Amino acid sequence: MTTAVLIVAAGTGTRAGGGVAKQWRPLAGKRVIDWTIAAFQEASVDLIMVVRDPDNPDAAQALAKHKDILLAKGGVDRSTSVRNGLIALDKMNVDKVLIHDAARPCVPAHLITEVLCALDTAPAAAPGLAVTDALWTGTAHEVTGTQDRSNLYAAQTPQAFHFDAILSAHLALDGPAADDVEVARKAGLSVRITQGDINNIKITRPEDFARAENILRSSMDSIPDIRLGNGYDVHRFGPGDQVTLCGIEVPHDRGLQGHSDADVGMHAVTDALYGAMAEGDIGRHFPPSDPQWKGAASEIFLRHAVDLALSKGFRISNVDCTLVCEFPKIGPHAEEMRSRMAEIMNMDRDRVSVKATTSERLGFTGRGEGIAALATATLVRA
Repeated sequence: MTTAVLIVAAGTGTRAGGGVAKQWRPLAGKRVIDWTIAAFQEASVDLIMVVRDPDNPDAAQALAKHKDILLAKGGVDRSTSVRNGLIALDKMNVDKVLIHDAARPCVPAHLITEVLCALDTAPAAAPGLAVTDALWTGTAHEVTGTQDRSNLYAAQTPQAFHFDAILSAHLALDGPAADDVEVARKAGLSVRITQGDINNIKITRPEDFARAENILRSSMDSIPDIRLGNGYDVHRFGPGDQVTLCGIEVPHDRGLQGHSDADVGMHAVTDALYGAMAEGDIGRHFPPSDPQWKGAASEIFLRHAVDLALSKGFRISNVDCTLVCEFPKIGPHAEEMRSRMAEIMNMDRDRVSVKATTSERLGFTGRGEGIAALATATLVRA
């Protein structure tokens, strides 16, 4: 099933001022059209088509960087532009189509999802906001009456349709229409109202740019800073009768060699934390050339990485460590390792994973020459 969005961007937008059609004007570091396109790219629709004035140099410049966007020629009015776009999509096996005004750059993802889902049980759907303000009739300077606001809605886009139905409705349209809901209803289609969003504003007047920028910047500021880091470490076997792995001493007929206690699992996790913060690795913070760290417990390094993350405003969301070895067997000790690592990092145990695998007797771990460890850590800063 193919879903397309038709973004209508062929108008002149003169009421917004600025000497350039509003959809091509700058907004919060991009053009208005860029924000609109990005909203549907993030919504993972299959096809994005922009209907624009082919003779407008601002349109050509603004759309040049969008290599995967389909283009259609605009018409003398909105209905003609939409019809042109639908005809251009006709041979692309589109099942559902969203029709959206380019001048609504703040459309939230949930609104797109909800209006599409409504098509599962309705021939057409569109978001609307129930009118809550009192309504007047009047001249330019005087109130002449009031209007009942019951059952009145402010229309928004995207408006969603089964493709064949709305194409047929546009081809049969005789006369003007305010939007595609009106086109659909003239063709006898029932249109379901989904919940609109107060931030899904349409830029119409000059002051709307400031409002849209505030909405977009607020949305960007509310996105959490999520960091992923990975760590990898290796230690060779040497003399000894135990190995220290993820803070637990495991009996074995050999030990692990290293400048510190050679806890390969804890080292990998520590490096994953440093990596998520772009803070290098253990060697940067605890140089092996410094004799004070010889034989040191690796939890010193791990606690330092945890404290550094906290000082930067991060919390550790989860840690995953994989130990790679033929021997010793990790399974009997894995739960104790999880508990110890969670204790050191002051985390819930269910956010710490320790597991093991072999390398099928391939490579240095397969030959029993040492142990390797891989780790991933996720940090979140709201």
